[in-house]
Amino acid sequence: MYSKTEAAQLRQAFWTAFGQYMQPVPSAEGLPTNWVNYKTGLKHVFFRLHADTRRATVGIDITHPDAGLRELFFEQFRELRALLEEATGEAWTWAADTTDEYGKPISRIYQELTPVNLFSREDWPRLISFFKPRIVALDEFWSTAQYAFDELR
Repeated sequence: MYSKTEAAQLRQAFWTAFGQYMQPVPSAEGLPTNWVNYKTGLKHVFFRLHADTRRATVGIDITHPDAGLRELFFEQFRELRALLEEATGEAWTWAADTTDEYGKPISRIYQELTPVNLFSREDWPRLISFFKPRIVALDEFWSTAQYAFDELR
């Protein structure tokens, strides 16, 4: 078991290492990108990377506080499902009504890797191998799909 400080240091060390590993990788548009804190440019739509002691997830979180608008965003992503799955090469899990770690309602489209432990340095290569192709594929997907959301901006 790790103290809060040790856990925070390990968490920071992993995300720093991942960020450094991904730094030379350009976006689909050829621009430098902060892969760990990816900016979609769309309010309430986030590409999230998460890892803990049991699992890792990469996904799209729709966090709009208005349930109706959140549903509209989710439906727009559903319209783009074939494009997403073509870009990523795999089927994703679609959760229209779920909650985030703070209990707030969100919609989420994600991939999950289990079992994996962020606090085990031996698992870091698996985590990086899981995150890298999916966040790059999400960026490729988003480089064309973002325009479908212009009316919802």
